[in-house]
This record gives sequence, structure tokens and C-alpha cells, in this order.
Amino acid sequence: MAEIKVKITIDGKKYSVPKGQSILEAARDNNIFLPSLCYHPDLDVKANCRVCVVEIKGQKKLATSCSTIVKEGMEILTDSPRVKQARNLNIELIFAEHIEKCPTCTLRYNCTLLDLARRYKIKISDFPDRKGKRKTYKFAQAVEIDGSQCIDCRNCVDACSNMQRIDYLEVKGKGIRQEIAPTADKDTDCIYCGQCALHCPVASAQEQDNWSQVEKLLKDKNKIVVAQFAPSVRVTIGEEFGLPYGQESTGRTVTALKKLGFKHVFDVNFSADITTMVEAEELLERLQDKKAKMPMITSCCPAWVKYAEFYHPELLPNLTTSRSPQIHLGGVIKTYWAKKMKVDPKKIVVVSVMPCTAKKFEARRAELKVNGLYPVDYVITTREFAFMLKKNNINFGQLPESQSDKIFNEGSGAAVIYGSSGGVMESALRTAYALACRDDKAKFCQSRIDFHEVRGLGDIKEAVIDIAGKKLRVAVVNGIGSISQVLANLKKYDYIEVMACPGGCIGGGGQPIPTTAKIRKERIMALYRIDKFKEIRKAHDNKEVLEVLAWLKQQKLSHPVLHTKYKKRIRTK
Repeated sequence: MAEIKVKITIDGKKYSVPKGQSILEAARDNNIFLPSLCYHPDLDVKANCRVCVVEIKGQKKLATSCSTIVKEGMEILTDSPRVKQARNLNIELIFAEHIEKCPTCTLRYNCTLLDLARRYKIKISDFPDRKGKRKTYKFAQAVEIDGSQCIDCRNCVDACSNMQRIDYLEVKGKGIRQEIAPTADKDTDCIYCGQCALHCPVASAQEQDNWSQVEKLLKDKNKIVVAQFAPSVRVTIGEEFGLPYGQESTGRTVTALKKLGFKHVFDVNFSADITTMVEAEELLERLQDKKAKMPMITSCCPAWVKYAEFYHPELLPNLTTSRSPQIHLGGVIKTYWAKKMKVDPKKIVVVSVMPCTAKKFEARRAELKVNGLYPVDYVITTREFAFMLKKNNINFGQLPESQSDKIFNEGSGAAVIYGSSGGVMESALRTAYALACRDDKAKFCQSRIDFHEVRGLGDIKEAVIDIAGKKLRVAVVNGIGSISQVLANLKKYDYIEVMACPGGCIGGGGQPIPTTAKIRKERIMALYRIDKFKEIRKAHDNKEVLEVLAWLKQQKLSHPVLHTKYKKRIRTK
């Protein structure tokens, strides 16, 4: 069916645009700049900031372009004297709400609010700041809401309630006393997913800073500071420097980290292969054990783990005991690598570059310690990484490529797709399929790598996979806001993947801003392109991974390095 179009005029030029679009969408589709702060395609339109106002011929009042639908014959002005006066005043008033903390703000180099002030030559100090004494709420080691920077757009509340369905953030007070704060309901708690930070236009909701501690450690000659970066970071970090969405930048990421001063750089793809091996073997063991708790559910997303521990502790026996890739690699670095390099593990500082704010929380789980040491010492988000590069005048887009440290390879294609919703399951299925098809079961099997059934951006993806003559019923939950449908039908499944953030890690709370459905799709496509052309596409074909696993078993370190446990949590604040 052909798309219905309407004809409109914007600033004297005629355009044919889809019926049902807002003026803002129509303008942007035609490369016409219209400012906005509160608008985000993931969220309901609120028209709170009012910086996107336009003048419509025949209407007395100015209209917010984000909430006004185009109509046939509509004539629109985006920069008339009336629009300029209202828009500029609104921006000045927003600055009066927002305490500028630019020197330490991760949005400092790509701040929409500062860009608008420069574009329209607005004096940002005409009105006195009125939120300077507002409180900052910190959620574990992961996320914080700084009330002094809030502009009352409510994007964080919508992301928490409408997208994630957690309902942890609320608007309290009225008028000038209005602020965003945690709910008083003790039966509700934050899961640290960071979607509030990802959808905040002014860094009022943001990750808790680890970059400053890391920067100091990089100057400490008594420490061996190493970096490890997640699968999805390689296709998102470039966006911070003007590269196309989904641009693969593995080599440049390694170079950038070394330029910052990291002595060694490792690729978490390697440990994602470890995670796949551990998880696939556990899945097969549970399938063969009639007393095993089923369905088995993935556990590499720390926001999902926190959700299960707080909201559904009865599910904890269902979670795979496998640690996550960042924790696996941290543990291997402080055992296997330390032994190989003949260095004291206590001198090693492991810094993870992650797409996720909840990884900061995960890194401080005491039960993950190996020989008394945390496997990962600090976690910086993709945004923090970009901020450190810009702060040190390192132009990422112009860097040459280099390889991560040779002692750990760059992992298989199965590891790369961990960054996408469905990727963890597909990686495990590739290996479980191969392991189940050994020996006398080979007659049931055909060669299989791709499991398209679990890919994509659907809220819930279901499939029945044939493994060695057995039917495996699987489900993938794309975003914690969709979890209820699967929880209500647990007995239907044998294996479930849950990712708290829409799109998986590529849509994580620590990723570049903006992150939209369109951008998430581009990032996912990039990960599968990398996978497609990898020489090794299955975790069990990674010989170095098998060597590390054999060494851990020999040293009786398999359980403390590879496995973990979970516990029921209660809200403490």
C-alpha cells in the first residue's frame, strides 16, 4: 500500500511528507534543523522543553513542532522573529535550571544545550541559577541523578517507567520545587540499566564517574593498568567522533587505549568465547539432568541479574552459573596472564570499557572475587572512554589500527554478536549444537552456524531449535520492559536469554547519545557483518580459549574463575 503524503511549506519551500508525521520529524527528514531537547523517538512526546517551537500561518499561538502533526497546505516558519524570541528565551530559562558542570561532564564535547547556546548566540547567565542546592541521588556504583542539572524534561522517568517498566523514578513536588527522585516504594528498586542516562539530554542522569580514578592510575608507575573492551564498543565508539553508525573500529580502539596510557589492551571477545563454552556445557548438562532447574536463563546482563535478585529471587536457580565475559577475562588476567607474565596479580589494575552502567555494579559484587581480588577494578562506559580521548586531544577517527595483546586473541564471530539481542543465545547454540552432535549422535546433525530465529529487534523472539534430535524451546527477551510475557509462561521454554536494554548491549545505558531504534539497528547489522567474515565463528574452535580452560582446570581454578552464585536482594535506601 502506497504511503499517503501531504504537501506542506517550510520556510518558503514546498515539501511532500508522510501523513501523520510531526513537523519536527518532517523537518529533520528533509535536513532542516529544528532544535529540541526533550524529544526522543523512543519516548512519548511531551513538548516540555519548548525549544522546538515554530510559527504556523493562520494560528495565533506558536506550536511545538514535536507534538504538532503536519496537515495538507500547512505553512511553517522555523526562524521568524516570534520564533526566535520564544525559542531563545526558553533556552535561557533552561540554562537557569541547569547548573553547568562542563569540565567534568561526559557530554562536554557534544552537549546539545551548549551547541544551541552557540548557534543562537544566547547568554547563558542572564537568569540566576535556581537549582544549585538540589540533591544528587546515587544508585549503587552505577548511575546518578544530579538534581542541579535537571531541566525537567522527564525523559528519565519515561525511560524508567514506560520503556523499562521499573517505575523507580518519580516527579516529586510542584512548580519550582519539582524534582526527580527515587520512589519511596520499598518494593521497587533500580536495576542500574542506565536507560535514564541514555535518554537524558543534559547529563543530569548519568553514569557514576570512574574515568577520573582511571586517569590517575594511568600515571602510577607501580601499577600495571590494563584495558579490556566489550564486543559492542567497537561499533559505537566511532559515533562520538563523527564516524558512521555501526563503523567497525576494533584496531583504532586498541590504539586509542594505548595512547591513553594502558600498558596492555585485551579484547573481551576472547572471554565471550569462554562464557559461551561454560554456558553451552551447562545447558547440555541441565538438559540431560531430569532434576535440573529449567528453563536455564542467561546471566551475563547485570541489570537483568539485579532485576531477578530483587523482583524474582525464585528464579535465581534458573540462572546459568557462568560469570559474564568482563568478569571472566578479568579473572583470567589475574590468574593465567599474571602467571605467564610473572607479575604479582595485586599490581594489576583491570579497567573495562563497557556499553553498560550496570557493569560498574557488577564489578563490585564481592562474591566474584578470585583469591581475594576483584577480577575487574574499574569500569568506564563508552561515553567516558570518548570523553577521555577528547580531553586528551586524541582524534579517534585519524588513529591507525593496531592489534590487542597477542596472549589473548580477538575471539570468534560468536563472541562479537554478544553485543546484540539474541547474540548470547546464538553463540551458545552454535557450541551446544556442535557438542551435542559428537560421537554417535552425529546422524541427527547437520552443519549449522547461523540461528536467524533469535536475531532482530522484536520484543520477544521465540523458536524451536533441533539439537541432536531433541527439540529445544527458546526465547529471547529484548529489553526488560518485555519480561512479563515470558515470566508468565516459563514452562514453555528450555532456554531463555534476557537483555535489560533494548537491542542488547548496543543499546546499553553507557553508549553514545543519541541511541534510537534506527541507530540500534545499524549497530546490530555491523556486529553480524563482522561475525560473517570472521575466520573462526564458533567459540569451541578457538584453540587458545581451550588452552586457558584446560589450564584453569589443571590449577583447580575453574569454579572460582568461571562460575558464580546469586542472592536475594532487598532495597537498602
